[in-house]
Amino acid sequence: MKSPTLARIVLVLGAAFGTGVQAAPADQAHVRTTTDLLGRIVAMKTVKGQGQVPVMAEFLAKTLIDGGFSPDDVKVERFEDTATLVARYRGNGSKRPMLVSNHMDVVEAVASDWTRDPFTMITENGYHYGRGVYDNKLDVALTVSTLLKLKAEGFSPSRDIILVFSGDEETDMRSTQALSTRFPDAEFLLNGDGGGGTLATDSKAVVYGLQTAEKTFATFAISVSNPGGHSSRPRKDNAIYQLAAALQKLSTYEFPAQSSEQTRASFRFTGRQIGGELGKAMLRFADNPNDAAAVAVIAADPEYVGTLRTTCVATLLSGGHAENALPQLATATVNCRIFPGVSVESVRARIAEVIADPQAKVTEVGKAFASDASPLRDDVLQAVRKAVDANFKGLPVVPGMSSGATDSLYFRAAGIPSYGVSGAYVRPEDDYSHGLNERVPVSTVARGLKHWHVLMTELAK
Repeated sequence: MKSPTLARIVLVLGAAFGTGVQAAPADQAHVRTTTDLLGRIVAMKTVKGQGQVPVMAEFLAKTLIDGGFSPDDVKVERFEDTATLVARYRGNGSKRPMLVSNHMDVVEAVASDWTRDPFTMITENGYHYGRGVYDNKLDVALTVSTLLKLKAEGFSPSRDIILVFSGDEETDMRSTQALSTRFPDAEFLLNGDGGGGTLATDSKAVVYGLQTAEKTFATFAISVSNPGGHSSRPRKDNAIYQLAAALQKLSTYEFPAQSSEQTRASFRFTGRQIGGELGKAMLRFADNPNDAAAVAVIAADPEYVGTLRTTCVATLLSGGHAENALPQLATATVNCRIFPGVSVESVRARIAEVIADPQAKVTEVGKAFASDASPLRDDVLQAVRKAVDANFKGLPVVPGMSSGATDSLYFRAAGIPSYGVSGAYVRPEDDYSHGLNERVPVSTVARGLKHWHVLMTELAK
């Protein structure tokens, strides 16, 4: 959801940098109905294998139909043990449709580990608690509630606004892949599961991150095999030793530094705020991506190396079959986060070239999807600017790249520019997505409603 780079800025700056001027309060009745909607869907245990995603999809479909949507424009489709929801708010067709995505599934939560029941939204101490209350049911509730309000207001858009809610983003993402191919006429996608506002420790607004790119998640296996034999008769071509030698070579290799307009903008903003040697290096790199000295300084910080280049790291290891036998097979799993625009095959080939062992096979595990960064469209940038101003006038808006993956990955791969524009504003220390006691500030519901109302009306007027 939120860029760790922007979170780091907040931790560095503390309370010193809140620049946004708070805007007028939201419609409190609308806030209450949206909060109720959020609580109802948090109560649905939409983790893998529970069969509750279809239940949630049907509930949301009924909510939309009861709010004025034609039943013909709201479709729930079962997809294996999960489901997708597609709802079309019809426009006059003078512009191509825009998509609005979120995911209905959540990561598992073990109730005995939590302070509160993870599947009952509890509000206390200025926070809503519950699994999915941040990732990603908050923006599900915000976008559904916003469209219902637009219906009630009689808003007549220039383009269709189409909700595309997936059901397995946290696991296999197969429903996402299916959705991404169904709207070839879509002009762009707004994703509630990316981007968002960052607050300082004292809850002053610091920055809004606009997610415009994601690194490709790809996994490879490096395998070495040979006939093996009895451990009392060692061979020179030991599979484990060969694999270890290959991994040693890979551990010292660095992929070339790369940049895009998104990452340069992020480094330019981050560098000005952080200062010091690292900040100066970021500013130099933003001006000249070929500055090797700047690259070296940035790459030395694990917080930012992922924004700088493709990275590959060994994550799992297996080998041998008995303590008194020579290994017949040794395998390492290598996980890569690939810079946008770089093909998965070129990374696989580069790993093979680096380890330089013809007996070591490098194969892709599963099927990765690569996608280029989305262009910085003027209409999207202007709409995001206005949406941010609705909550915090003048707050910096910084485009950036995520090291993780969201549903946008598949839509970008299908040729649909996608933008992470979550309505959430949170402090880094409050980000417990995927973790224990997940929470969001109560204030983020009102802010998110203003945010999405401006976004949708500006981009579909």
